[in-house]
Amino acid sequence: MTPIKQTLAELVRIDSVSSRSNAEIIEYLEKRCAAIDLITRRLPYLDDNGLEKINLIALTKATDEVELALVGHTDTVPYDPNWSEATNLTERKGKLYGRGSCDTKGFIAAALTALENVKPNKPLALIFTADEEIGLSGAKQLAQAKPLRVRYSIVGEPTSLRPIRAGKGYSLAEVMVEGREAHSAYPALGASAIFRAARLINRLESIAEQLKQDQHDAFDPPYTTLNVGLIHGGSAKNVLAGECRFTLEWRPIPTQSSEHVLKQLTNAVEAESQTDPDIYCMIDASRQDTGFETALDSPLIKLLEDATGLGSGTVAFGTEAAQMMALGSEAVVIGPGDIREAHRTGEFVPVDELEQCAAVLRQSIQHFCF
Repeated sequence: MTPIKQTLAELVRIDSVSSRSNAEIIEYLEKRCAAIDLITRRLPYLDDNGLEKINLIALTKATDEVELALVGHTDTVPYDPNWSEATNLTERKGKLYGRGSCDTKGFIAAALTALENVKPNKPLALIFTADEEIGLSGAKQLAQAKPLRVRYSIVGEPTSLRPIRAGKGYSLAEVMVEGREAHSAYPALGASAIFRAARLINRLESIAEQLKQDQHDAFDPPYTTLNVGLIHGGSAKNVLAGECRFTLEWRPIPTQSSEHVLKQLTNAVEAESQTDPDIYCMIDASRQDTGFETALDSPLIKLLEDATGLGSGTVAFGTEAAQMMALGSEAVVIGPGDIREAHRTGEFVPVDELEQCAAVLRQSIQHFCF
């Protein structure tokens, strides 16, 4: 087994699903970083369930300003306990199977491999984050704490090694609409929360159409998308619903504030109150993650396009690039594997992409840190 495959096998063997503490994988990464003379610093925090989570920064020099950061998240989504390969990396026909193999332990293995036998002159950082899969929590902790300044950052995500220069944001809100319960035979005695929510959702559908007018041609689709993915209300078939809840998510283009849709939702509630003065609606906006965009003429974009032979693109899913930009950097997302293979039983990373990623990262280190 080659060194990069062995490293990936060791990473996959560590169960680091987001519901667990990531202390075990951080301990492994600390040892690997110490072996190549990096200075490590833990930044722990407690998640919403009181579990310790850890962000790890490994530096080639003791400094708070670095030229280049390679960023990978240590957590994974859950896996089927019947999937025997989940924590036992298995190779078949040029593919390496295991949970996290492409999202994003493959990138982490490539980053560690790229730094072997390399001694950068300019400061470089490896950044390993927690809880990316459940809301970018670790990266947000870093963005708030600002433990260092970064000039350029390469954020690991499975992009089939295509450099990604821009990504949409991700926002989420839970909406609770109140009604007044009554016997369904006497509807005048109550008010259906489900009917109220339905009218509000109908307005949201109109808002979704209006959002198509503000376009960013680099994306597909080129506008902010909106979705009501979950809805629940009522207690019985013959009772007017006293409450209805639904989940609203939207993915704003980077040129549009994540609060724009939230304001439109608030305006829709106010518009409903003109004909239904008793309507009450509570909105809990739990996530408002902004998108990111790096200029086409960025030296980092040009280098990665040349190194991979692929033109840069955009993605509609969330990444930690916006948080890295909060640390002052130009950011690009790239990594081995296909996002469509992530988060499922049978997740894999192609061996050739894994090895090429290490070569691309080494080239990036040599370009920016020597």
